[in-house]
Amino acid sequence: MNLYTFAKSLVWNVLNPLYRFEVKGLEHFPKTGGVLICANHIDALDPPVVGITAPRDVNFMAKEELFNMPVFKGLLPKLRAFPVKRGMSDREALRKAISLLKNGEVMGLFPEGTRSKTGELGKGFSGAGFFALKGEAVVVPCAIIGPYKLFKRVQVVYGTPIDMEPFRERRASAEEVTGVIMQHIQNLIDENKSK
Repeated sequence: MNLYTFAKSLVWNVLNPLYRFEVKGLEHFPKTGGVLICANHIDALDPPVVGITAPRDVNFMAKEELFNMPVFKGLLPKLRAFPVKRGMSDREALRKAISLLKNGEVMGLFPEGTRSKTGELGKGFSGAGFFALKGEAVVVPCAIIGPYKLFKRVQVVYGTPIDMEPFRERRASAEEVTGVIMQHIQNLIDENKSK
């Protein structure tokens, strides 16, 4: 068992009794090929929750400062995280993300860029559309429906993959594609919030 698999099992066993995850839509998740998971962002726990509920190993960008801390420097790459410089265009991180997707791996992304203070879905940054168009992958929208309250249910809903090929063929803009992705996430929230 590698460190990622061990950590995934450990985090599941710690968090699931506290938040009673209800995971839906795993049947939609492609078994092979590049996948960009795009999820809403309501809590600091969202990245590990996507990591433990997705059926495949998920790569994430993490702020570069974490990789300068001795305890995380060697650990984060083994947990499929790679550094990104925040607040600027980090070409190396962009290339790494696109390469992972083109090589058939799974990337996790929160298009809003930061946690929602209201719990409502915010505007997505065009980076989501950029990766979706350039990465030769499908997009799987994901809705995390909370709030995270001890011993209350948190839903994690994976939607039907969005085929990016029609958008690539007509050279859609990253902004347009991000808008489409955000609408899919909102639809998942609307369809499941009352259930």
